[in-house]
Amino acid sequence: MLVDSNKRSIPAVDTLLKAVGESELPRPLLVATIRQELNQIRTADEIPDRDSVIDLVKQAIQRTIRSRIQPVINATGIIVHTNLGRAPLGSEVVSALGALAGQYNNLEYDLTTGERGGRANYVEAGLATLCQSEAATIVNNCAAALVLILRELTSEKREVIVSRGELIQIGGGFRIPDILETSGATLREVGTTNRTNLADYETAIGPNTGLILKVHRSNFFMDGFVESPLRDELSKLARESGVPLVEDLGSGALTDTEKAAGLTREPTPAEAIRAGVDLVCFSGDKLMGGPQAGIIAGNAAHVGRMKRNPFFRALRCDRLVLGAMQAVVDHLLADKPTPVSDMMSASVDELRKRAETIRQALADVSARIEIGEGKAQVGGGTLPRDTIPSVTLDIHATNRSATRLAADLRRSAPPVISYPSQKILKLDLRTVFPEQDETLTKCLSEVLRNQE
Repeated sequence: MLVDSNKRSIPAVDTLLKAVGESELPRPLLVATIRQELNQIRTADEIPDRDSVIDLVKQAIQRTIRSRIQPVINATGIIVHTNLGRAPLGSEVVSALGALAGQYNNLEYDLTTGERGGRANYVEAGLATLCQSEAATIVNNCAAALVLILRELTSEKREVIVSRGELIQIGGGFRIPDILETSGATLREVGTTNRTNLADYETAIGPNTGLILKVHRSNFFMDGFVESPLRDELSKLARESGVPLVEDLGSGALTDTEKAAGLTREPTPAEAIRAGVDLVCFSGDKLMGGPQAGIIAGNAAHVGRMKRNPFFRALRCDRLVLGAMQAVVDHLLADKPTPVSDMMSASVDELRKRAETIRQALADVSARIEIGEGKAQVGGGTLPRDTIPSVTLDIHATNRSATRLAADLRRSAPPVISYPSQKILKLDLRTVFPEQDETLTKCLSEVLRNQE
């Protein structure tokens, strides 16, 4: 027991364990959390009294519990929300994943010969079919896919030609130049931020050019006095120069995004490959609607080289990702909608009916609830210019701020993620599954009735 100059003592761990009572945390983690909080308290200028120490420990325990990965209700209006797990998986995919997860499976076993087999033959064949490419493979995310491509194709000739207007920053502060440096490649910038023409690439090609990299500006757009060569022009130059052309498509739209209400058309892997791009890479967990993965598709010889590279083993996917991706690929090949496409295409009338049902169920709470208009976003670093008309529940709480109410909803079970807009708390129903409406109503009722 530690005593400070004011004669205040810090309770022992055993004492605090009794004070906090039963906990969801496993006992070893509970003890570790208490000790960590006590270490923080000991560094304070003044040690709090016993009751305050117990409160601080309880808060630390709750923070640890809330840090678990757990289901939440996404009422932000951002469909592919990077911080909320990106693309939700469809029920058929979840069922397939559950069947694989709890049993042995033929991950690397050939059921025909009874011998060791390929790790991802089926899903690779399906991905190649979707991308209309000679071959395809899968690694654990798109950044890994790009690093693998660069490490293999620049193993002898180190230079990578990239337009200055495509040296983008992706999520988490990662930048394309950093990825290039990690791979061991040498960056050769061409053009200017807003204008790069075919002659810029042609001039830059030399004896040490390993590849030309084209990066899709998926998370921002440029307008006005801008120029960049067409994909088929660039592929023709690359072919004539004997240099591979690689395109990082980022979010990876495999279907026509124009079919969803008012969305800009995203380039697809199939059209890039038809235009002469040797290899494309893109994410599996954004517009594709699958688990976190990076897809590489294109020239069979190049894809084969990627798979033989020793670094490929460090980036390969496990049975759960491969099983989920296999189900997603089957789903897309059958031209079935995904949760992402369903959310993008849901009608405003349908959302308004759901909002009215929830509002009526909460008619007896003291807060004023109105049905408002929202502007949902695709998210995930894609389609930055586009918003989708949506419907929101606008809550005017009488006894607390919108920010406080948002925090209270994050502590509900399950947590509800909303967003304050001035003095109003808004919940966008485009990203709430219809089957979650009843649970959302219950969470709102409990939170709004608390402290009435």
